[in-house]
Amino acid sequence: MNAVFPRLWRYCMAVTGQRDWADDLAQATCLRAIEQADKFEAGTHLDRWMFRMAQRVWLNELRSRKVRIGKGVVPVEDVDLRDDKPDSETNIFARDVLSQVNALPVGQRQSVLLVYVEGFSYKEAANIMEIPIGTVMSRLAAARRVIVAAMPKDEDQKTDAGKGAAE
Repeated sequence: MNAVFPRLWRYCMAVTGQRDWADDLAQATCLRAIEQADKFEAGTHLDRWMFRMAQRVWLNELRSRKVRIGKGVVPVEDVDLRDDKPDSETNIFARDVLSQVNALPVGQRQSVLLVYVEGFSYKEAANIMEIPIGTVMSRLAAARRVIVAAMPKDEDQKTDAGKGAAE
């Protein structure tokens, strides 16, 4: 479980949008995993089992709090993210992308995290979220459109695009 915990916490952070809620969700998921350890099938993927469990725990929490989807998202500037290596321009771009990802509806945000960050296949992500694979694909396409539309256009791209249209 120790090897999976950092990824589980990152998933919880993406799902909840708040550090303290992510801490609580990760802890509740670990507790539930320990309580239900006898239900884990040896030879299967512990990370997928725990991600699915976190998904269910969070949905139960949302229902109990009667929180509406899209609430509770914090601006990326308020989240303490460590980044030791990239230069400032990369950090600015990453912050902008992360802000756009955090502004996505929960379903799209979860899909982006599972597929693009955690590296799960569409099918695996669909199984974790307990939705059809087509829904994952649709959410990812919608998320890409929103993020690309929100990102500033590079001057070189504008110039190149203008040349292509004129030719």
